[in-house]
Amino acid sequence: MTAKVGFVRFTISALYITFAREVTEFMPKKQIISFIDFFYPPFQKLLPIQTFRYAACGGANTLLDIFIFFISYNFILQKHVLHVGPLAFKPYIAAFIMSFMVSFPTGFLMMRHVVFPGSSLHGRVQLFRYFLLVVICILLNYLFIRLFVEKFHIYPTIAKIFTTAIVVFFSYLTQKNFTFKNTERVSRHAEPELEKVDS
Repeated sequence: MTAKVGFVRFTISALYITFAREVTEFMPKKQIISFIDFFYPPFQKLLPIQTFRYAACGGANTLLDIFIFFISYNFILQKHVLHVGPLAFKPYIAAFIMSFMVSFPTGFLMMRHVVFPGSSLHGRVQLFRYFLLVVICILLNYLFIRLFVEKFHIYPTIAKIFTTAIVVFFSYLTQKNFTFKNTERVSRHAEPELEKVDS
């Protein structure tokens, strides 16, 4: 049993390393940072640049996720049940899985290379922690929206807005201090080191 678990972990690590190297090589990291930072000046008195990059990357990845869900549900699956061997997935569940398979790695890479490039943790540790955080955020979305709607009788759309605000705040703090934590000793008053590009 231990040997099988070890083999699975080794295989996942090997696939991750290969995927990360290939994507990182072609990822226009500096161009993305430069593009995001171009819109930062009007917000510099309101938000630190890292928070602004987080909002930009997270927002863009959320829109990508919604777009892929829409395309998958309406045009790829055409609102039909997806059969995979003995399993049958309802179209909205299958569309969620398809969009998640794209938005998860893109979200991870954007957070790692654009928002929190100064993290000293290994890539595999970051990937595991990011996946764990995503699962927790999905559960928090489910729990909070039920709490607001069923216990506090808040209108569902308003409940969704409150839930999103809480989960986004939690996600940002968790990614900054856990998922992409910089374990190197820095001055208590120092700002986290962010990659800067020439305009």
